[in-house]
Amino acid sequence: LRDHLGFERNIIVQASCHGTDNRALIDALIHSNGTARGVAVVSPDISDAELADMHRAGVRGVRFNFVKRLVNPVPPEVLKSVAERIAKLGWHIIIYFEAPDLPEYYDFFASLNTIVVVDHMGRPDCSKPLDGEQFELFLKLLRENDNCWTKVTCPERLSLQGPPSYDDFVPFAARVVELFPDRVLWGTDWPHPNMKSHMPDDGHLVDMIPRIAPTAELQRKLLVDNPMRLCWPEEN
Repeated sequence: LRDHLGFERNIIVQASCHGTDNRALIDALIHSNGTARGVAVVSPDISDAELADMHRAGVRGVRFNFVKRLVNPVPPEVLKSVAERIAKLGWHIIIYFEAPDLPEYYDFFASLNTIVVVDHMGRPDCSKPLDGEQFELFLKLLRENDNCWTKVTCPERLSLQGPPSYDDFVPFAARVVELFPDRVLWGTDWPHPNMKSHMPDDGHLVDMIPRIAPTAELQRKLLVDNPMRLCWPEEN
């Protein structure tokens, strides 16, 4: 899919359904010849040797799921311990949560000392105003914490208007790219697990990029510069 869409590199995120069994992820990274990096899901008791092996394979981050309808969220103190350990490797943390739950976790997320990447802009309600209280709190998290990044992804999950244009999603993503051009990432979220309404056309998702990043400079930051700084820093 990456090659078909015209991209040279990609970041593979461990699917929740695999739990902490990262073998498929590691295998894909090893066979990518350095063109892919990975984000793993790890248990709190993972050893330093295992983390080092993952780093050599190409893992550069870990993901924690706080979506209560999908998992039992990891206790904050557990995530904090893992965050302190992976910070020594230069890794980042991806956090997945829903907008109504951000007030509960805000102070904790703001306290983390490694790079924190928020999945899907914290899943805003695209039926609400762009300047609404929920989305403003998310913007505040990024505004007040320079180590917080976000993915401007998943219109297929967030849009109420639906495909192919996902018009109600665009203003939210464009706003984030405008405000934080050096801390945004883009991706397809392929293979789109747990999608029940429709299966998005990944080509349509690519076609949306100029609508959320309207200039060549913004597109380069979103698609090249930012992911390179995050996952291939040795090449910068």
